[in-house]
Amino acid sequence: MGQLCCCIQVDQSQVAMKETFGRFNEVLEPGCHCLPWILGQKIGGHLSLRVQKLDVRCETKTKDNVFVTVIASVQYRAILAKAVDAFYKLSNTREQIQAYVFDVIRATVPKMNLDDFFEQKNHVAKAVEQELEKVMTNYGFEIVQTLIVDIEPDETVKRAMNEINAAARMRVATKDKAEAEKILQIKRAEGEAEAKYLSGLGIARQRQAIVDGLRDSVIAFSDNVPGTTAREVMDMVLVTQYFDTMKEIGASSKSSAVFIPHGPGAVSDVAEQIRNGLLQAQAH
Repeated sequence: MGQLCCCIQVDQSQVAMKETFGRFNEVLEPGCHCLPWILGQKIGGHLSLRVQKLDVRCETKTKDNVFVTVIASVQYRAILAKAVDAFYKLSNTREQIQAYVFDVIRATVPKMNLDDFFEQKNHVAKAVEQELEKVMTNYGFEIVQTLIVDIEPDETVKRAMNEINAAARMRVATKDKAEAEKILQIKRAEGEAEAKYLSGLGIARQRQAIVDGLRDSVIAFSDNVPGTTAREVMDMVLVTQYFDTMKEIGASSKSSAVFIPHGPGAVSDVAEQIRNGLLQAQAH
């Protein structure tokens, strides 16, 4: 209806190509324009000035012979000052951009190892952007930004990379566990040594107390009973301890059978062995 009335509307963020008898005449910016079709004037087409996005999937190989699928996202738009070139010079802008992205990625990525590619993907994106900017400017397009949005290695490669990472973490965990076990064993050994040391001190003090008690008993008995010798008092003490021991063994319900000399001469033999041991200890 607009063309029948010789009027045409161009929407915002668009331009229209005005042609006269098939020949380009001028660029019509947004607004209402009069095109007397009877004079051979018409709209050859519209060109969007908005930023457009093109995602390109490109399969390539790295320097260490790993096949990867690279997904690059290119943002571009037509330049108003070069709208004629953008509309008439290229028949398929998206295919043209895709071809240059393929060319740059397949020329850059094979020079890198896979790990380097992950670390330097911005370098690849910059190389793609510079090449596209240099070429597409001649066709009236501006490259706003180029991003490498994803890198997809082969599934077996991803599985191997995960296993390598898991093995490395397992080594660290095992090392830390071994260090913790080492520290635990050292602390346990130090604790046992300290316990044995304190136990030894306790036994030594106990024996010292026993010796002191026996000495005091002998001295007190000798003072209270004139004419007794230290040996006689010691024999009496040993006999008393002998019977106390027998009483305790017999009173215990869980005691094992113990065979010890029980004749009258046994006490004398025990006393003699104790005295000999004490004399040998004093000699040393």
